[in-house]
Amino acid sequence: MTVEHLEVLVEERSMEEALRILLPKMLGDEVSFRIYPSNGKQDLLDNLANRLRGYQKWLPENWRVAVVVDRDDDDCEELKQNLETIAREAGVSTKTATNSDRWQIVNRLAIEELEAWFFGDMDAVRAAFPRVPDTLERQAAFRDPDAIRGGTWESLERVLQRAGYFKGGYRKLEAAREISQHMDPSRNRSHSFGIFRDTVIALEGE
Repeated sequence: MTVEHLEVLVEERSMEEALRILLPKMLGDEVSFRIYPSNGKQDLLDNLANRLRGYQKWLPENWRVAVVVDRDDDDCEELKQNLETIAREAGVSTKTATNSDRWQIVNRLAIEELEAWFFGDMDAVRAAFPRVPDTLERQAAFRDPDAIRGGTWESLERVLQRAGYFKGGYRKLEAAREISQHMDPSRNRSHSFGIFRDTVIALEGE
């Protein structure tokens, strides 16, 4: 069976903006997609059970749903288990719990948040904002995009402001749009992005 469509549930518009640009690079022309942003993480989690129960009633066999949530300060395993429990109680099968390609829902975490995926592709950051130094990813604090301390969006804001951008404050939508245009999914150093990317690419072979 060939997957024809992917529904994506995300926390906010900046992730929507990034995935709107990134998904065509990973899906090709064979799989369509639609992205639904929420008003933050809590809004997404509060409404997730009802949304998944809705999908359970009508989701076509050749459609899939991806739920993308920022880890933030949550325990990774606990957050993932919470998402799996919500899906199970809604009556939908998850990729984690299903030993075949007949799953309906996949839960994926951005660790720590969307900006970790940007730090995973500093060539794209510099293409969008050329004054960012080309030595950044060799510094200990930035070698692992998923382990940057102090909040990844705050860290990216500081990096960009030191380079002369966003002096009035980090504009997440603009940054997401500009950086994503230059991102190459195959070279991203963020482990959490790699898991998401591999899940998406595999849809074409299901």
